[in-house]
Amino acid sequence: MKQRQLGKNGPLVDEVGFGAMSIAGAFGPADDETSRKALDLVFAQDRPHIDTALIYGPYISETLIGEHLKKHPAARNKISIATKGGINPNPRGVSNTAAFMRECLEGSLKRLGVDHFDLYYVHRRDHAIPIEDVMGTMAQFVKEGKIGGIGLSEIAPHTLERASKVHHVRAVQNEYSIWTRLPELGLIQACKRHGTALVAFSPVARGVMTDSIVEPAKMPDTEWRKSMPRFNEPNFTYNMAYIKKFQIYAHSKNWTTAALANAWVLAQGDHIIPIPGTRTAEHHAENLKASDINLSAKDLADIEEILPIGFAHGNRYSVEQQGSAEQYC
Repeated sequence: MKQRQLGKNGPLVDEVGFGAMSIAGAFGPADDETSRKALDLVFAQDRPHIDTALIYGPYISETLIGEHLKKHPAARNKISIATKGGINPNPRGVSNTAAFMRECLEGSLKRLGVDHFDLYYVHRRDHAIPIEDVMGTMAQFVKEGKIGGIGLSEIAPHTLERASKVHHVRAVQNEYSIWTRLPELGLIQACKRHGTALVAFSPVARGVMTDSIVEPAKMPDTEWRKSMPRFNEPNFTYNMAYIKKFQIYAHSKNWTTAALANAWVLAQGDHIIPIPGTRTAEHHAENLKASDINLSAKDLADIEEILPIGFAHGNRYSVEQQGSAEQYC
């Protein structure tokens, strides 16, 4: 697979990463055996990039990956691992204090059974603490050799500008896909200026830009997509009318819908790395095929006509889900 650099001076990684939220049951029931098969495929890649967080589960995703690393210790030399801290699972809340960030980091290192992370994120901003102070805490982790690079998640461009004056930010992780294009209003550009990778989560639009059938009405009440405006009626019906045309276009090219959705994200900049999440090896293999797709100017124009910018009905988060994720523009 083709590779991309995880921020300037960062490691080269396979250009399609692995989002490990789903193996903790975020999008439906997940069983350990299925998750391990998915991790087997990830571990077999050339330079896989795995993205997890202590809040996934909580702790389930990190623990599963840690157990798999223990069984395959040689794989650690080629795997890039990113995780995140700054959210307290119980009671749920955001904290970026130096003491809590260290507690999060040490706990994650223990669960994953490693002595450092290639990338460590502030999962959400604690707006009671200036980002400059938070970056000072993270820079200390770099100095100690516990993290190779600093990451920030769900931030606005102005936060990256301020943070970069304290220490280089290796990666920013924000939602980016054909139906969530907010990063185009400054974040993609700011990341490029600062030599920061944009790690795009939910590049297949939380499962709707795939060949699978998504039926919100059949989702359990614990399924958090049910609270997302885009999955509520009448928004969902309007959205799927557009996406069905995208699926037809993908199939006309002999591509899967997920592979094309990931390929579109890759085509938006050479510093962008999508991390589609899945709990099955079959779906991960499908996501990896994006690296084999080279979209022409005509392809991109066709896609823009099928899914014009702003087509998505409904906000990406409900008011409650928005929380501390930064908004801008």
